[in-house]
Amino acid sequence: MLKRKLFLFDIDGTLLASGGAGEKALRLAMRDRFGCDKDFSKIEIAGRTDSGIARQLFKIHSIEPTPENLTLFFDCYLHHLAEQLPATSGRLLPGILELLEKLATRSEVALALLTGNLVRGATLKLAHYGVGEFFEFGAFADDHHDRNELGHFAKARALEKHGVEFPPECIYVLGDTPHDITCGRAIGAKTVAIATGGFTREQLLEHHPDFLFEDLSDVPAVLAELGF
Repeated sequence: MLKRKLFLFDIDGTLLASGGAGEKALRLAMRDRFGCDKDFSKIEIAGRTDSGIARQLFKIHSIEPTPENLTLFFDCYLHHLAEQLPATSGRLLPGILELLEKLATRSEVALALLTGNLVRGATLKLAHYGVGEFFEFGAFADDHHDRNELGHFAKARALEKHGVEFPPECIYVLGDTPHDITCGRAIGAKTVAIATGGFTREQLLEHHPDFLFEDLSDVPAVLAELGF
């Protein structure tokens, strides 16, 4: 009997490039809700959760991160994100659709998300780019602002969904930033780094992922490397 495998995908920079729709929506939300329109250069966005990014922004602008303020900000952000996605030139990244289609046909594979997006933001992005149907469940910024905590939520939902506990060696966390590698390690998972975001292959290699790809365009080679 084949061992069950759980693949946990990041979204931005891994599955797709939104063409800056997310960052623009964040800027507009800060402007509309709090009248703040400063430079984002001091904010770390890549690999961080939406809830963590909000806390960074609030700290810089001396805004209390109360549940009420966070809700106001997120509702405004999601409103703008829904408008920006169709207005921005984004795309699925190389090989993603073919890889998801191949993995989805394998009975031993479960596909899910481990993303810094809010649930509603992830849904908007995946629906816009036509890949939402591939993912059964996920862990999101709604669960925790610290990305390193998200793997535990993903594992719990995998157990609830499939009735089996996926051992660490059968969990693959795929992402484009060092933070994805770190959060995979937090649950003992295999880490799959892809240099399709803001980090080069050399920068990702410094964090010693288990697998490293320039991109996922050669799907047969990627699958072979991952043991299929």
